[in-house]
Amino acid sequence: MRPLYLVSTLGSVSEQVFKAFGALNPSSMSLSAMNTLLTQLFGESYSARLANGVYSVVDKDNVVYANFGNGIYAFTLSDPSDPTKGISIARKIDDVLAMQTNPPSTARVFGLSMTYDGNLIVVFNNGVAIVNRSLDLASSTFYAFNSDETVSNSIAVDENNGIYVASDKLMRKLVWTGTVLSDKEADGAWSSSYDAPTDAQPPVIKLGLGTGSTPTLMGFGDDTDKLVVITDGAKRMKLVAFWRDAIPTGFVQQEGTASRRIAGQIQVNAGFSEPPEWIQSEQSVVVSGYGAFVVNNIPANTTDLSAVSSNKLLVVTMMGPAFDTAYGVERFQWDTAQHQWASVWARSDVSSTSMVPVHSQSKNMALVNGYTPERGWEVTGMNWNTGETVHQTIFGKQNYGNGAYAILEYLENGDLIFNSIVGPFRVHYHTNGNS
Repeated sequence: MRPLYLVSTLGSVSEQVFKAFGALNPSSMSLSAMNTLLTQLFGESYSARLANGVYSVVDKDNVVYANFGNGIYAFTLSDPSDPTKGISIARKIDDVLAMQTNPPSTARVFGLSMTYDGNLIVVFNNGVAIVNRSLDLASSTFYAFNSDETVSNSIAVDENNGIYVASDKLMRKLVWTGTVLSDKEADGAWSSSYDAPTDAQPPVIKLGLGTGSTPTLMGFGDDTDKLVVITDGAKRMKLVAFWRDAIPTGFVQQEGTASRRIAGQIQVNAGFSEPPEWIQSEQSVVVSGYGAFVVNNIPANTTDLSAVSSNKLLVVTMMGPAFDTAYGVERFQWDTAQHQWASVWARSDVSSTSMVPVHSQSKNMALVNGYTPERGWEVTGMNWNTGETVHQTIFGKQNYGNGAYAILEYLENGDLIFNSIVGPFRVHYHTNGNS
């Protein structure tokens, strides 16, 4: 789950250029032709843009914090009473790697979040840091992971400042005490292994080994079970739930799990009668109550894309229109009495290429963005309880409909804010259901 749209390395790109790229149908283009076009529009290093601003955060004062390269920027409205006057940089950190002592050459920022007491959390691929919202480096503290670990997703934070972060080897709960990032059991912290084979390097879309999911919290308030859930790193992934707090007295480690901290796990089949080699996701698990929804982002045939698999942006512009698309979604339910998952329904005919799916509480739907040869790009809504298709927003075969790792968002009036590969646009639905 990583909101994204292309930003030029060549300075300002005109609205006309973005519109032309958005209107482009790449169905008949070759990989080399698309790579040349992207390079012309956005510069030689366009593929590196995947790491910029992917997990931003807004505070109570309407300040947006986002990263670009090794910098962190706090953006505000130049005139809060008149948004048309634009956005200003209120403060910044030029080199956030200064939070680390002797950072490795591979260190980089992956995302931002916030503690419940109002501090900024900086997620690196090699650890987690806390800094105050004034962006005063002197206030920062850094927790380093083991040198053989890497993180490629964001984090979840609970109301007690528990910070849940998954590397390619371990699922961790760190605790912000107000002064330090603690990994001590006495403070409620823990770590757990999960299935993350070293020979399961995904062929396309997904970044790296281990989980592709930012951890998602399940269970709040007086709910019986308090869990944090991810998909694991097996070629055919499993849905995994960890106990967030103390492991219940008498709980027996489940067969086949990597640790007693794992409350339960279940194989994802995504509705395939004969499962393909890969069923893997780069997206967070969608949670509503004790229900969970996952998507498969890997097409059955990745041979033609293997030569450019490391260039995720090039792959995401072509997968679907010019090369095979990804299919498969599944909905699960957690049983608090039996401490186990059950599959509720699955669809092997639904496409979800790279966009973060969401749940609509008001319409009781799971929503995804995908591509099919028949309709091109679309947003598909499925009934949360039955899996029946109850909504489609069909964009056709132009780039405008490609969500490209972004997240689906809806306004209170039901309008769709679609974060396409060329930037966000608003879709208004008329009363007859047409947009």
